[in-house]
Amino acid sequence: MDFRTACEETKTGICLLQDGNQEPFKVRLHLAKDILMIQEQDVICVSGEPFYSGERTVTIRRQTVGGFGLSIKGGAEHNIPVVISKISKEQRAELSGLLFIGDAILQINGINVRKCRHEEVVQVLRNAGEEVTLTVSFLKRAPAFLKLPLNEDCSCAPSDQSSGTSSPLCDSGLHLNYHPNNTDTLSCSSWPTSPGLRWEKRWCDLRLIPLLHSRFSQYVPGTDLSRQNAFQVIAVDGVCSGIIQCLSAEDCIDWLQAIATNISNLTKHNDSDLLDRRKHCFTVQSESGEDLYFSVELESDLAQWERAFQTATFLEVERIQCKTYACVLESHLMGLTIDFSTGFICYDAATKAILWRYKFSQLKGSSDDGKSKIKFLFQNPDTKQIEAKELEFSNLFAVLHCIHSFFAAKVACLDPLFLGNQATASAASSSATTSKAKYTT
Repeated sequence: MDFRTACEETKTGICLLQDGNQEPFKVRLHLAKDILMIQEQDVICVSGEPFYSGERTVTIRRQTVGGFGLSIKGGAEHNIPVVISKISKEQRAELSGLLFIGDAILQINGINVRKCRHEEVVQVLRNAGEEVTLTVSFLKRAPAFLKLPLNEDCSCAPSDQSSGTSSPLCDSGLHLNYHPNNTDTLSCSSWPTSPGLRWEKRWCDLRLIPLLHSRFSQYVPGTDLSRQNAFQVIAVDGVCSGIIQCLSAEDCIDWLQAIATNISNLTKHNDSDLLDRRKHCFTVQSESGEDLYFSVELESDLAQWERAFQTATFLEVERIQCKTYACVLESHLMGLTIDFSTGFICYDAATKAILWRYKFSQLKGSSDDGKSKIKFLFQNPDTKQIEAKELEFSNLFAVLHCIHSFFAAKVACLDPLFLGNQATASAASSSATTSKAKYTT
């Protein structure tokens, strides 16, 4: 990978990017202090205000010595149009100012060649006459297997290929009797039809990944398999870079270290954020509210720990059978008992008189204010009407966790497979995002 380091926090280089099911294509990465820019090449009009155009049309005339001065690759046999792979210096194509390496040839003298095979396009160009009008569009995501140069400053020493069979992955030269001392002058049709328009190939932003609280991974999602010389960066909002493929292991390490340094510099003011940067970790929260962080090496280890915590929770519920919390109802001190056998029981703390009781199956919904209050929605077994009961607790999180644990234990007793399914589903969920889990003691 060719790159230059402008400073400690800046890095630029060429990599391959695989986005979805597309073939990998060349991109330029630019790492700044707080952002990773992924750029692709495009051709834009730079006369006046720059703008993009899907297609360009240029007319060039075949020279007696030198022909059109361009070479092509690709074709329908590779599910891509034929593209210009080389442009000879001081020849028709280069001097027209409208053709660039990476341009896909869409039409030749009005003939649609988008879905033509390589050899068919070569024959059309050979038989096009002395003057040819090409309609082209820059192929921004040219597959890497074409091995196109990134700029027009490549040396092109064409040979006469006016006969024989051409190859879609090799340059098919359309020079015809090329001679390096050719001094033919250009006809006016070789120049752009609109002299006021000037086109340039430039690097344009494809994707911007903010680095604050972002993360990167070399692993294939859902597995413990590490990609070779490849990684992806995921922003805090879920925007993903796609799979960035480096050309060597050394380059991959350099990029990962540079990105990790910038992420660390952005988040080093908050030590708690750094704790969550481990790949497979979980927290255990004590009754005092203290978070204890643990990490394991493999995702499969994390799934085992999660299943162990779930099993321990279910066994503890079966052992204690009930749990009571002090609460407030309309300024009166109450007690709420969560009983494994009977469900929810609310009683007056002073007189012990029961105000109401409901089974687990009668709880149809609940909500909380995130601070202290929980609103329960129970269904009356006789009237089938929904009855709302609102209680206020001093430790909202503990009550919610207890209710969840009792419900899960109840389901586990009825369905022996529930425990295994919960661990599997939780592991799949952590693979899709990050391998983190939280438990309460």
